[in-house]
Amino acid sequence: MKTLHCAAIDLGATSGRVIVGAWNGSRLILTEVHRFPNAFHALGGHDYWDLPGLWHEIRTGLIAAKRRFPKLASVGIDTWGVDYVLTNEQGRVVFPVHAYRDARTQPGLRRLGRTRAALERIYAATGIPNIFFNTSLQLGETVAACPAIEDLAARCLLLPDSFNFLLSGRMENEISAASTTQLLDVRTGDWSRAALDHFHVPAAWFTPPIKAGTTLGPVRDFPELAGVKAIAVAGHDTASAYAAMPASPDGGDLYISSGTWSLVGFEHDRPLLGNTALAASVANERMGDGSFRPLRNVIGLWLLEQTLQDFGVQPRNDRAWSALLKTAAALPRPARLLDVADPAFGHPASMRAAIDAQLRRHRMAPPRTVAGYVRLICDSLGAGHADALRTFEQLSGQKFRRIFMVGGGARNRLLCQATADAAGLPLHAYALEGTAVGNIASQLTALHAVPSLAAFRALLAVHLQGIVYHPCS
Repeated sequence: MKTLHCAAIDLGATSGRVIVGAWNGSRLILTEVHRFPNAFHALGGHDYWDLPGLWHEIRTGLIAAKRRFPKLASVGIDTWGVDYVLTNEQGRVVFPVHAYRDARTQPGLRRLGRTRAALERIYAATGIPNIFFNTSLQLGETVAACPAIEDLAARCLLLPDSFNFLLSGRMENEISAASTTQLLDVRTGDWSRAALDHFHVPAAWFTPPIKAGTTLGPVRDFPELAGVKAIAVAGHDTASAYAAMPASPDGGDLYISSGTWSLVGFEHDRPLLGNTALAASVANERMGDGSFRPLRNVIGLWLLEQTLQDFGVQPRNDRAWSALLKTAAALPRPARLLDVADPAFGHPASMRAAIDAQLRRHRMAPPRTVAGYVRLICDSLGAGHADALRTFEQLSGQKFRRIFMVGGGARNRLLCQATADAAGLPLHAYALEGTAVGNIASQLTALHAVPSLAAFRALLAVHLQGIVYHPCS
């Protein structure tokens, strides 16, 4: 077959990139054409994303992609979950785009947490636990604080949905992104009236979710991109990252998408529900095809990034990172690990101070060096990953044989080894752009270049090389 070129727009909470995949029928070659930083900004005590700035970078990257690959066939976009854009019927933004770490959801979080019957009812309806960043809590706060928004807004688009609209002119809600909201019915895959009513969110703001691989139409308003199709991919970056995993068709593989958050989960034929799953904060999110991927959110590399920032340390290249990790690995294992589920780590003024406070509560002295914090954090995250694995085995009744890790953490050998040791399983770390690969996989199925995700995974696995970390006895 002729080589197909597809552009993946992959937006993360700290950076974004535009990557072009060249597919020749059996092999995918990636080329990064544009990368840019991302961050939320505080204004008047609240945190917001720079939506126009992100759109400018997306345009810049796509124009560069088309210039470099004139026969570019398609484009798809994935972002982090839960955040959204409220628009009028014409698609005009009618409310500032809040960032999920904004503290405005805390009162609603505590209120739902105190009401056991309501908490269990919402979990039974949506399969999503009570977490501070949930779209449900964000929208509930918006409607309560600004009642007039019900008259101004006509649609609620998750971030990837919003950028899909800017690309194609179609307003759609994609299912993997929708599943992060705590507003989707866990059984039907449509919106949950019980959850919408509980949080006082207008049902008219949403339309039935579409699946990844839906062609939205030609890219509009870009004369430079004539002939390029906009395709709805798995809009939640974790769903796209999971799609890139070289998983065995018979199951038995645990996935970790390691970035700002560690999203630990697996593919399953049913949701994991009930009080035990609720207590373990299991989120029953969806793959792009609508199937289930139960997962747990572990705080991830945010813990490490923010601690290094407190020290004024930021390794600039692989050599510097390698030296820091080597120094940390030479230190003895910490006598006590961090509870990485501590909500104090969500958005503290100082991550180092938050870590020190937890240690002192347990009568433990904080590390004395940067390397000491790195060792403590990596070992603690590894234990958090293993705890999630054991929870899934208990709830699902299945045993995992391997762990796959992609994302930034897959390049951190200390974290990989700590995870393998804590889980007692081999960990396969792949230094591939997992999210971009999964994004492109959805585009290739829509373009009929591959028959299915399973077929794509099988072809990808032939050429994929990773590092295997075996557990130390």
